[in-house]
Amino acid sequence: MTSALPADLAPKPAAESATEMVQLVLPDDTNPLGNVLGGTVMHWIDVVAAITAHRHARRICVTASMDDLSFEAPIRMGQLACLAARVTFTSNTSIEIRVDVEAEDLNTGVRRRTSTAFITFVAIDEAGRPVPVPPLLVGPGDEEEHAVALARRRDRLSRRAARNPRPA
Repeated sequence: MTSALPADLAPKPAAESATEMVQLVLPDDTNPLGNVLGGTVMHWIDVVAAITAHRHARRICVTASMDDLSFEAPIRMGQLACLAARVTFTSNTSIEIRVDVEAEDLNTGVRRRTSTAFITFVAIDEAGRPVPVPPLLVGPGDEEEHAVALARRRDRLSRRAARNPRPA
């Protein structure tokens, strides 16, 4: 018996699944300098991206890869970590999510960019097998980001092929 395909595979705009999440940075989240731990930020990024992927696919999605993560500035204890995630690319069963992280000073409201990440998820069925996802409806102004995401996908697949050559 095969599992049913998702009922709706119509293209969806990124805005439909975009997700925002806010975390208050507490002492247990920080290093001895009072800055949030990189691994903690990575966890928050994975959570907000997973929610976004699930909203787009309306199925369980699992993390497949992280192409890029940069830490550009620290987030200090007592500040907010504000995460914004959106779909940038889809293929047959995978979804790329961009996550932008900002630190917000609660006293002033001033925000500054601290991190950006690109994570790929794969939608799965109840048996853990990949299943199709709705295509991304690329809107006006999103064409360049979509093209760059396609280039990242090609690079990712090329790296994977180089690591795992097929026997002749």
